[in-house]
Amino acid sequence: MPVTRTRRSLGRQFGWLWAAYAVSTLGTWLAFDAFALIAIFVLHAGPAEVSALAAAGPAVAAVVALPLGPWVEFRRKRPVMIGMDLIRFAALMSVPAAFALGGLGITQLLVVSVLVGAADIAFTAAGGACLKALVRPEDLLVANGRFESTTWTATMLGPPLGGVAVAVFGPVMTVVGNAVSYLLSAAGIRAIGGEEPRPAPPAGAPARLRFGDLFEGWRYILADAELRPLFANTILVNGLIMATSPLLAVLMLGPLGFTPWQYGLAFAVPCAGGLLGSRLAPRLVERFGQHRVMLTAGVLRACWLPWLALVHSGTGGLVLVMAVEFGLITCMGVFNPVFATRRLARTPQDRVARVLSAWSVTSKASIAALTALWGLLAALTDPRTALVAAGLLTMTTPLLLPRRDRTPEPKQGAPPG
Repeated sequence: MPVTRTRRSLGRQFGWLWAAYAVSTLGTWLAFDAFALIAIFVLHAGPAEVSALAAAGPAVAAVVALPLGPWVEFRRKRPVMIGMDLIRFAALMSVPAAFALGGLGITQLLVVSVLVGAADIAFTAAGGACLKALVRPEDLLVANGRFESTTWTATMLGPPLGGVAVAVFGPVMTVVGNAVSYLLSAAGIRAIGGEEPRPAPPAGAPARLRFGDLFEGWRYILADAELRPLFANTILVNGLIMATSPLLAVLMLGPLGFTPWQYGLAFAVPCAGGLLGSRLAPRLVERFGQHRVMLTAGVLRACWLPWLALVHSGTGGLVLVMAVEFGLITCMGVFNPVFATRRLARTPQDRVARVLSAWSVTSKASIAALTALWGLLAALTDPRTALVAAGLLTMTTPLLLPRRDRTPEPKQGAPPG
């Protein structure tokens, strides 16, 4: 029986990169909401402080990370990834250290959140370039599908395991687990081995970073006829999905009377849809082509959010949320690896870090802004009305998807006209 494309080996080096990604992603989801829990149960912070911690950390991290894309671009990517892992390890370990010494406070949690968020952006930028260098172009979709399935597996398993750890050891210990996961990730990247040549800057490029270089990633995205609409689409969709999460939590855990374990179950079980979608993506692409699959999945993933506004109490309401989330996550599981593959294919090797950095910075900033905006809308109206508004706006996002298949990819070094 022949081996399918999704099961074939992508090599030892990719295996170590995948293992590093898996362990750090599981650690992140194990410590999901750990800072909020520490702020509430350890520091006895109020809602305003907890909200400020959740919104300000990623927003400030996005600003801090602005110069990291150009800085990463012309450096060896694996040492950068190892360095970012060690920064995240050290920053997170400062939390249990301060707690043990009796000096932990909200300010430290905010600083650590900023450091970890900025390092996340730099790691993602370097990691995309590393993946493109390690994997053949025809294998990128399979590789991205494996990363996507890993993400949803960690999303499904991490929070329940973290909840048990919080109940037994307290929220500070989940931060320790997350920190150790970054140390193990650094070891995995170190184990990739082999020679990684130092990227050469383009001929005539200045020796030092200029202010205008900070925006090179955005310039390339906006100059590319396919990346430009994908950028607008993914930033808006992801921002709206994340903005509805706290609204749904308030609605379900408040007026509708769901228990925390029911709320967790409503979002853990549907993650199986992400596994299903990521497994289907390569097979669908093989049959229908990348562009058609990306466009169809992109349209379908925009149809689910409005139904969350119909959630009601009882078993029927819980089943409704799980069904909607399963449909949304399945579509995302198909769309995300195809989109990630197209983005890498459309970006030449000497622009990958800057493009991914610009994408991550914009995503973090937009999520923070939309979360704050929808929180204000919910305060002025009610959570259900805000959910309806987010759902209706999401249904317009397919208009931003690229209608034409623009393969072949652009040539190395110059943005397409």
